[in-house]
Amino acid sequence: MYAIPQSMTAARKPATETASGGVGKPGDKPLILIVEDETDLREMLADSLEQTGYGVLQADSVTTARQQLEQTPPDVVLLDWMLPDTTGLSWLRQLRRTEAYRELPVIMLTARGEVNDRVAGLDGGADDYLIKPFSLKELHARIRAQLRKQQGDGEREQYAAGDLVLDSGMHRVTCAGQEVELGPTEFRLLRYFLSHPDRVYTRSQLLDAVWGQQVFIEERTVDVHIRRLRKALEAHGKDVLIQTVRGAGYRFSLRSN
Repeated sequence: MYAIPQSMTAARKPATETASGGVGKPGDKPLILIVEDETDLREMLADSLEQTGYGVLQADSVTTARQQLEQTPPDVVLLDWMLPDTTGLSWLRQLRRTEAYRELPVIMLTARGEVNDRVAGLDGGADDYLIKPFSLKELHARIRAQLRKQQGDGEREQYAAGDLVLDSGMHRVTCAGQEVELGPTEFRLLRYFLSHPDRVYTRSQLLDAVWGQQVFIEERTVDVHIRRLRKALEAHGKDVLIQTVRGAGYRFSLRSN
């Protein structure tokens, strides 16, 4: 049984405070799916989110979560790593292979705080990774950050560099009409590069922009995903667009070095 620390408890919020931080319209609620098998923790999280103005769905297993997802698609998923029927990470990888859920924001909630665990979670498709015990204020802030990302993604769906095209809405990358197979992190990395061409970014800047400022992993993780992105683009002759700027970082450009 997971003991809920004092840091994860919160006083009841005023009824007028909403998920957006202001006074919202009735029924205008982002929907959060909590997938957590510890009943006390799940209900405490649900109560806190509902007080803040979110709609909440609850699941104590991946089986139940699948049903919830099909019936009422949420805006954000809070996903425990260790679940009774399968691991949250295994299910997350399945979601990322399903077109309808490739862009669904998922925040992993887990006691597994080692660097390798965080890297595995993020590589598996998690948008954020929160280690238990955590503060509810921090959880709410990270949910708001994911919702802002969703709103921002909707402003522009397609990016192109020559015949290389990334479609955010379809979660698809093509080159001269041929599909480019990318993992979720490489997809986000390429999208960021395409939206900011010809600019040099340090590893630290890329971590903040693509992985999020609240995610603490080593900068060398960027190098790993740059290599994976280049390998995926190499078959289409586009790996040269991801350029290493010695002593500075990386740049995406149609121009040669």
